[in-house]
Amino acid sequence: MALTWRFKFAAFALAALACIAGAFVAGERLASTAAQEASDRQLQIISLDLESILERYEALPFALTFQPEAAQALQQPDAQMVRHLNQVLSAIQQQAKVAAIYLMDPSGKTLATSNWDTPQSYIGKNFGFRPYFLDAMQGKAGRFYGIGSTTAEPGYFISQPVYPTALPLSTAKPIGVITIKISLGDFARTWNSLIEPVTLSDRWGVIFLSNRPAWQYHSIDALSLPAQKEIVDTLQYTGHHIDPVRSLPTAVHAEFGPPIVHSVGRLGWQLMTFPNQALIARSGLLWALTASMLLAISTISFWAVHQRKRRLEERGLARLALQNAAEDLDRKLALRTEELTSANQSLNTKYAKLKEAEHLLRATQDELIQAGKLTMLGQMAVGMTHELNQPLTAIRAFSDNAMTFLSRGQADRALENLTHISAASERMGAIIGQMKGFARKSDSSVVPVDLAHSISSSAHLLESEFHKNGCSLAIDIQASLQVMGDAMRIEQVLINLLRNALDAAAASEKKSVRLTLSREADDALIRICDSGSGIPAEVAARLFEPFFTTKPHGKGLGLGLVISSSIVQAMNGRLKAQNRPGEGAEFSLHLPLTLRKPE
Repeated sequence: MALTWRFKFAAFALAALACIAGAFVAGERLASTAAQEASDRQLQIISLDLESILERYEALPFALTFQPEAAQALQQPDAQMVRHLNQVLSAIQQQAKVAAIYLMDPSGKTLATSNWDTPQSYIGKNFGFRPYFLDAMQGKAGRFYGIGSTTAEPGYFISQPVYPTALPLSTAKPIGVITIKISLGDFARTWNSLIEPVTLSDRWGVIFLSNRPAWQYHSIDALSLPAQKEIVDTLQYTGHHIDPVRSLPTAVHAEFGPPIVHSVGRLGWQLMTFPNQALIARSGLLWALTASMLLAISTISFWAVHQRKRRLEERGLARLALQNAAEDLDRKLALRTEELTSANQSLNTKYAKLKEAEHLLRATQDELIQAGKLTMLGQMAVGMTHELNQPLTAIRAFSDNAMTFLSRGQADRALENLTHISAASERMGAIIGQMKGFARKSDSSVVPVDLAHSISSSAHLLESEFHKNGCSLAIDIQASLQVMGDAMRIEQVLINLLRNALDAAAASEKKSVRLTLSREADDALIRICDSGSGIPAEVAARLFEPFFTTKPHGKGLGLGLVISSSIVQAMNGRLKAQNRPGEGAEFSLHLPLTLRKPE
């Protein structure tokens, strides 16, 4: 008996310790999850503000390249013309509230600048070594963040090439570069009110903005040799030796732990915040303490009840046994009778519900497909917003230029700007037309569908997302094929597969997606291949299960492939997935061809 009680006590003690430890772990996890969710919401707000600031000035240097004085100063430099251009750039800089605007010749030498009348004037300074200058001289928009080599003040640089006015842009080569510099200091100062550390790092992991000043111009991890060389060659962080944050004293980097990360900007920047690990551990301790108190109270209560129960059992064990046996027999008879009655009713009820469920399933299938389309439409909204914002900005700039040219009597230049406005408006109309067509609810009619047209429409809707993620999309139409089906639903399947391929390829280094349309016997075969890491074996077995998804929380419901497979099967087709050795995943869509009558 003594050994039995000792064994029970030891088992209870181990169970209590396990319960307390489990409470600590659960409390820590809940606190960590809550902290991560709060940090993630905070980062979303900060990243939206930062993206808004960066995109606000994205079209300004492009619009400035159409200032006739800029091209004239580069082609026929004149002291009076340069002086007038300095004043124009200064007025635009003050109105636009940017740090500086300056014009450079093909060698990188500054000809005109908005700060021409300050001690830190850029006049005569050569910035030919900066990446934004080199990119613009190649005909591309240049972007760069670094410390100014003249002012020693950090800023974000956006540049655009300047072309000669006498030649069409399609054949002309850049004759100079115009650049604006934006200061992010005021934006970063708003972080000082935040309790947790917030940092913004470049693509190499170097922190250049933070509400922890000691972390600034330190790296997340040790820099690679290529990163160190590029930073030195471009003088990106002049006067600073970049060391990891963990090389700082312990008291300084004590808050540096596992971060919550958001990608922002077009240069691979990482916006991070670091949840307070001490608060998370404290929450775990509070849960463990609460569990200990509950266990103590439960133990005392159980002991009291157990003692009282033993006394009652000793006085009436025989009487209770007889009474329990009689009650048990009555209960079993009543239960059995109730089960038989309930079983008969259940069969009738289940049959009626089955018929109702079949009708409901048929009635809601189209709604589920439409919901899937609207979900994808919402996911594409951010990309389409950016795609429409660029033409709107260009229309505003061209219309201002047209009014200026008309006031000067330069009707031909005004006509050129109006032509640009018409082209931008036409592009916006095409984008909106594609979105309206995709959002329209399908009428489920079965008609001949041109697969090449469906592929083109689907690719056009996702064009901005592929461009935003830096992913290429190659389309190979090997034959003009038709199938019997619903064009809207076929496009929904193609868009879902292309979005999945884009998500997979975006995480790889190559970032490419290839779509081919060919004929295989009496089927049209569409292959969509990505350059991602492929489909893991444990995922492949559940790929077409409802609500199964490998995407982060809030990024997908796990219904896309289920809906797509249902649509394809309804058209007597097949949807398969497989891995290509060393090349990523491949989704194959087989649809029966329309049998055309001979002419």
